[in-house]
Amino acid sequence: MHYLSAIFAALFLIQHVLGEPNMEELEGTWLSKLNSVFTGPGFYDPVDELLVEPALPGISYSFTSDGHFEEALYRITSDPSNHSCAIASILYQHGTYEILSNGSVVLTPIAVDGRQLLSDPCGTNAENAQYTRYVQPTWFEKFQVSVSQYYGRYMLQIYQFDGSPMQPLYLAYKPPMMLPTEALNPTDKASETASSLRRKIKRSLENQYRTNAVRDFSSGKVDAIWWGAVRCVGRFLCSLCPQRLDRMALFVLLLKPAVLVFERTLNMRTPAKQRTLDLVHRAH
Repeated sequence: MHYLSAIFAALFLIQHVLGEPNMEELEGTWLSKLNSVFTGPGFYDPVDELLVEPALPGISYSFTSDGHFEEALYRITSDPSNHSCAIASILYQHGTYEILSNGSVVLTPIAVDGRQLLSDPCGTNAENAQYTRYVQPTWFEKFQVSVSQYYGRYMLQIYQFDGSPMQPLYLAYKPPMMLPTEALNPTDKASETASSLRRKIKRSLENQYRTNAVRDFSSGKVDAIWWGAVRCVGRFLCSLCPQRLDRMALFVLLLKPAVLVFERTLNMRTPAKQRTLDLVHRAH
């Protein structure tokens, strides 16, 4: 009975790790490795309709477990022929998303809320950046969530519509750091005033920061989890399989899924550092 229970436990670990993509896997705020761009009120101020330029380029996506998303993109496109003509764009969108049966992800933004700030120093309007409404639905072919062996953090790898991989994103907040998920700037001004929008954002941020957490994997934790998993799985297999070749085959098969699940189970959360935002002060 002991061996049978152990086998069922191992099969459960494999099913848990290798299961189909789901919204629980995507939940959180993910950002590029420079940690310079975050979704939320530090990137876009919907009251004054202001996009805040981050210190460095980068991208960030946030997803909730009930189908809402937010994206913050700060990209610079260089011109090899003239380094003074680099084009910078800051983009904000939010809305809903859906995971299809084939693993693809469809992002459907709220049309009235998307904003883009475009700076082209060598364009027709070089003196002024162009601030416009923006809406662009997005389709990702697939995504994968794993633990980065280099950084020791949860990593999100998104594949674009043509199958090409985006730069990897790393988990920073879970639950995600986002603005309210409903329309922030509806076209019917009578339905939303600046004061009511401030109250809505303030209430959202207050509720959010009560539970906000950073999922932080230090290298020491990852090493401890790894070797602990090696010892546990190795002892189990040595007692289960009499032949060495069978032990090695099962060891290779079960080790990696077991380690990933142990990492998720033993993950420690530390309080998130709340950023100082002018928006919060205005909301008072």
